[in-house]
Amino acid sequence: MEKLITIVVPAYNEANNLLPLYDQIGHVLSTSIYKWEIIFVNDGSSDHTLQILKEIATKYSNCKYISFSKNFGKDNALKAGIDHAKGDAVITMDADLQHPPSLILELIKKWEEGNEIVYAFRKGANPHSNFFSRMYSSIFWKILKFLSGMKLEEGISDYRILDKIVVDEIKKMDEYELFLRGMIKWVGFNQLGIEYVPDERFTGESTYSRKALLNLAIHGITSFSVKPLYMAIYLGFTFSFMSVIYIPYVLYSLYMHSDVPGWSSTIMTIVFLGGIQLIMIGVIGIYVGKLFMQTKNRPNYIIQAQNLMTQK
Repeated sequence: MEKLITIVVPAYNEANNLLPLYDQIGHVLSTSIYKWEIIFVNDGSSDHTLQILKEIATKYSNCKYISFSKNFGKDNALKAGIDHAKGDAVITMDADLQHPPSLILELIKKWEEGNEIVYAFRKGANPHSNFFSRMYSSIFWKILKFLSGMKLEEGISDYRILDKIVVDEIKKMDEYELFLRGMIKWVGFNQLGIEYVPDERFTGESTYSRKALLNLAIHGITSFSVKPLYMAIYLGFTFSFMSVIYIPYVLYSLYMHSDVPGWSSTIMTIVFLGGIQLIMIGVIGIYVGKLFMQTKNRPNYIIQAQNLMTQK
């Protein structure tokens, strides 16, 4: 019996990349022994992404699409595709062709060898980004790895293949602010990482800004670790201990009448400690906010249009 491979591709303003991506995937899998389908997820694009998807779906019966009512974010788009996948294995990849379709057969091969999860991580620095982007990316992964407590390779991507047993577990997850790279690491099973060199974007510009990377780091850290809360406790004890050490000096100065008013140092100390307190309150607030949003039980995404029911 032929095995079905479902490929999930989130797309945000990627209209010019969709048909070339479909063609390249089709070229790679045309000589394989597998049946395949592709689910594009339009994440509230403002260009003509949805129109292109409808045209491709009209021409090719194995092309399916989901279109959100607004932009819900890449991880939610991936989750939507995974939720509706019916394949024996699911491959997730980006729409910009930086994830080379030529690697698909290698992912499938490693999956067939008994690995329930095979993920791709970037080999070295991204050759298509500038020095500052590479520096920010390196710092991002180091901080995320340290604070989240997860074993994440630097440059781990959303290019992966998941066995149906893993897909079924992910479908059960209903978390606010998804962080799939962490969730997939967390589920366990037999996992294998393989290196890849990203291709250059086919067209357009990346929508991942430094602010987006920072938000991703915050979501990843607070979704899988309470280390920031422990750090707040450690900082509190540290500054309390420092203040206790300072008391004998204050008493000695008063006794010797050698205390000298120092408004600058006093104000600087107050501002510094006040800043630390605000940061720690903010950290606690993020966790409380996550609990608050989770209790609302809102859906991770809203589907406005799709052709899942009309295609066979």
